Amino acid sequence: MVTIKQIADLCGVSRGTVDRVINERGNVKPETKELVLSMAKELGYKPNPAGKALSARKKNPVVGVVISSEGNPFFDDVIRGIKLAAEKYEIYGLKVIWKNMRGYDVKSQHEIMEELKDKVNALIINPVNDPVIIDEINEFVDAGIFVVTINNDVDNSKRQCYVGSDYTNGGETAGALLQMIIPNGANIGIVMGSSKVLGHKQRLAGFEENINKNPKFKIVDIQENDDDDISSYDKTKMMLTKHKEINAIFIVAAGVYGACRAVLSLGKQNDLTIIAFDTVPTTVEMMKKNVIKAVIYQHPYRQGQRAMQIVFEYLVNGIISHDKSRHIMKNEIKILENL
Repeated sequence: MVTIKQIADLCGVSRGTVDRVINERGNVKPETKELVLSMAKELGYKPNPAGKALSARKKNPVVGVVISSEGNPFFDDVIRGIKLAAEKYEIYGLKVIWKNMRGYDVKSQHEIMEELKDKVNALIINPVNDPVIIDEINEFVDAGIFVVTINNDVDNSKRQCYVGSDYTNGGETAGALLQMIIPNGANIGIVMGSSKVLGHKQRLAGFEENINKNPKFKIVDIQENDDDDISSYDKTKMMLTKHKEINAIFIVAAGVYGACRAVLSLGKQNDLTIIAFDTVPTTVEMMKKNVIKAVIYQHPYRQGQRAMQIVFEYLVNGIISHDKSRHIMKNEIKILENL
């Protein structure tokens, strides 16, 4: 019987590449895909899904998913990507334990992780960047649990890989975009999610670095909303009332709808240029009302799908890409006309 390993050796590629080609899971160059398929056909390779599924079930693959999705519509598409991928792998006995949470409370996330530790073989987590959570991630890895951080990473953990956007680049892109829209300068108010989230800090740093190069642009105030629309409404309204000179707003993460509602309540929608992230329905609504000028899209569905795919390849096929610990989704500028 011809094996995936034999095909990989003959083609000079990894087993994971051959597996992705044969199981049509993408992320393979067209020329490599053609080579693998040609070699498989020449050797008479025939996949045995029933046998593979039976073997996989014996491993009892269970994945824990911990995401701060409550009250944050961005994660709807992330979860949809994870769920659809997981459904595809159910034939292999893959089970998922879902644990959603609101905001970025360290104690709550730590308790959830403790609860999952003895129940899962792998963990997909949107982590709080805190030493308590980093230590817990390291304990998971030391216990043989495969850990993927999704949409946000943490500082210096043992996690096997990260799936998400390049946050620093996202901030730099937002800064450059704002200067293109209003080249004559701006007084900027920033509404960020949480300083407990590494990605939010990186995005803010990228924005500040870009903006600070231009003396026509000044950052007037920064408020945190914990990715919550109610808090975002209150903080934005307070900021705009206190700093009437603000004529541009950069919304770093979630809470976009709350911030925009505050702008509308003050009747300042025609006086402000707003840059935000992602294309959740309420953000699109605000783009249609011309409250938001542009957003930066970070492919949430693909993030979820890719994270579960990586976990599946490890749990069922024993494949891990040691040379690719970061799977980055490209930041993409969206305006109303190209949504």
